[in-house]
Amino acid sequence: MEFITLLQSQAAAGGQTAAAGSSWSMWIMLILIFVVMWFFMIRPQRKQQKELQKFREGLKKGDKVVTIGGIYGTVLEVKEKTLLLEVDSNVKIRVDKNSVVKDFSETAQQ
Repeated sequence: MEFITLLQSQAAAGGQTAAAGSSWSMWIMLILIFVVMWFFMIRPQRKQQKELQKFREGLKKGDKVVTIGGIYGTVLEVKEKTLLLEVDSNVKIRVDKNSVVKDFSETAQQ
């Protein structure tokens, strides 16, 4: 009778270690999914944002740019937060630097 009780207690203890092992593997998989998401989604997006910020900081007079709204223009004046763009002959608009998304200069197209 004691032998059966001993086997039952060992089986119960073995079941707890198996449950603990599956719990650890679940956490490892969850962490692995987060790491993969970070490498494929968050990291490239941050890199793109840094490049766009660097582009905006490097704008100078004469650059041809495109705004978020699709307005093509040539930079006439650069201030800390705004740009003065010439969109047509004697047609000038002031836009926020954050609205400029692309360089449309001839050197950038090549």
